Amino acid sequence: MRTVPSGLPIIRIAKGTFHRHHPKSRPSHANPSLLDDLTFELPSSPLEPHNWCVVGPSLSGKTTFLQVLRGRLLCEPPTARLYPYLSGEHVPARLRSPRQAIRYVGFDAEATWGGLGGSVTTSAFMSARYESRREMTDFSVRNFLLGNTELNPLQAPLGGEDDGTVSAELLDRVVKDLRLHHLLDLPVTFLSNGQGRRARIARALLTGPEVLLLDEPFMGLDPPTVSGLSPLLQSLAEKASPRLVMSARPQDPLPEWITHLIYLRSDCQIESMGPKDVVLDGLRKYVQGVRLGGLTEDEKLPVRTLTDIGRVLVPRSKKQDAAAGSSDGGQEEDMHALTPINPDAEPLVEMDGCRVQYGDKVALGNWSQETPDGHQKQGLIWTVRRGERWGVFGPNGSGKTTIVSLLGSDHPQAYSMPIRLFGQSRLPEPGSGSKPLTFWDIQSRIGHSSPEVHQHMPRGHTIRKVIESAWAATFGAPPKLDGSARHKVDAALRWFTPELKPNSAANVPQDEDDLSWADDYMFGEISFSAQRVALFVRSMIKAPDVVVLDEAFSGMDDAVRDKCALFLMDGETKTYRGGEVVASEQSEEGRVLIRGLSDQQALICIAHVKEEVPDCVREWMCLPEANAGRPARFGRFDGPLREDERRWEEVWGTT
Repeated sequence: MRTVPSGLPIIRIAKGTFHRHHPKSRPSHANPSLLDDLTFELPSSPLEPHNWCVVGPSLSGKTTFLQVLRGRLLCEPPTARLYPYLSGEHVPARLRSPRQAIRYVGFDAEATWGGLGGSVTTSAFMSARYESRREMTDFSVRNFLLGNTELNPLQAPLGGEDDGTVSAELLDRVVKDLRLHHLLDLPVTFLSNGQGRRARIARALLTGPEVLLLDEPFMGLDPPTVSGLSPLLQSLAEKASPRLVMSARPQDPLPEWITHLIYLRSDCQIESMGPKDVVLDGLRKYVQGVRLGGLTEDEKLPVRTLTDIGRVLVPRSKKQDAAAGSSDGGQEEDMHALTPINPDAEPLVEMDGCRVQYGDKVALGNWSQETPDGHQKQGLIWTVRRGERWGVFGPNGSGKTTIVSLLGSDHPQAYSMPIRLFGQSRLPEPGSGSKPLTFWDIQSRIGHSSPEVHQHMPRGHTIRKVIESAWAATFGAPPKLDGSARHKVDAALRWFTPELKPNSAANVPQDEDDLSWADDYMFGEISFSAQRVALFVRSMIKAPDVVVLDEAFSGMDDAVRDKCALFLMDGETKTYRGGEVVASEQSEEGRVLIRGLSDQQALICIAHVKEEVPDCVREWMCLPEANAGRPARFGRFDGPLREDERRWEEVWGTT
């Protein structure tokens, strides 16, 4: 066989145009061309670093671009996409196929554990991840990393690499670099969002690919984890083992080691591609030209999405390391529960010393906390009242999702915890004469959007059915809607048509009154960002007593996120026009059906990025690292979090 020089590119695309379906199989408006006349090369041995990042707003095609690189989507002409480097004798036989040589790691709910040589399934119910009895498919992290994810796995041989096995040395290095040692024997369903992300990256690295495609790898990770993961990826990029291509949103800070950028327009076409400094300079000049009036804004390249483009993700500082390892992490007064602004407001959530433990592992509440009357009590003490807007923060694995599961009673230990919801206990109270709250009572009064809800939402639901399920007892049960509820669903679909309807950014005439698309498109067919928008609307559309947003805005670009945050606070009464918040047409004409949060509702928001915290949030709680022994810290913002970096530093104890 002819030896291919190593200087040939791994991926070569020369004037290729891509389609999700064959161009002649569907009308053009239902199957628009993507990335027209794309020319791109990923060198195998560049003289200078070529670390690429694909940037673009929601629905712009970042995931599509990465899928094109790995050989997915139809290419016209078929010969426009080639993989010259992979055909050489110097490449192991197992890596001569693009499917094996180019690994994609996504972090949406569809890509949870499969797609890397296994068939790991998720538990049937949200509560199952917290139960001690495991399902047959709940494999350990160790088996997942080694690829032992069949029902009767064989022991993975250690030592060789060319035959696809994992060497003990490589396993130890990857596990150490991604801080997974203490998680190896846990079922994968026990992992938090951030821990699971590290495990999936580790599994991809252990397959020894030539190219690793990381789709928004920092999404949903806490600041310390981001600061630790970026140097690891940099070390891989510097060694070109494997070569890395990642994606990011316009507002995401870019790692310093990224050298080349591709910026996508909102219609899934390339606006600019090349060295990072050149691309950023061109985009900034465009923004400046539009703002000064010399250029007309291109509707496919909104200036608002480019406001924060080019921020740099700085390495973790010594100051941050010191704060993360400190015994208190903040001011003394922040260690106690806050004095409520309105102590007469009705408590909706009362936790009076909650401690969640699995065997000898404490997942939440491994500390002693001072009660309002000055006594010490083991576990989390926390009260949420009507009208309060809470932010809940903390490192990945610190117990944030566990708190959410206790609130919704998805967690089995919720029945034995000192928790009162809406003034009632889960169990009968002697002498009270009142019935205990049922699971369905609680679910009907809490609106919830989270990665767990995302994971379990049926992919076969239509977009409309996803939103209507807010009035259903379970995801699959028929909703109980009256006329008012149906009108609200229509209003929400109309309001978020650009963010929910596929191909709405294409040059296709839009009929605002035609909402048939919401019954035609399935939840699993729309983009990750659109799925998150649908789940956000579902969480707050029926005005529940408590709205829980657990990373609800993660995966959205800043324009979509800000529109959702404005809708959360003001419903249909306010909108963005020319970058400014103004009264909507619905408000001016007196036909508002959905209003924002009222003073009778409480908000609990979990986020790892300050821009994803709604401006109305004032109270905050920061959980400590798991099993650190330090108590939760509490505080109160004096204004919107994202407007002042000092407030964010106060949360993480880095001031």
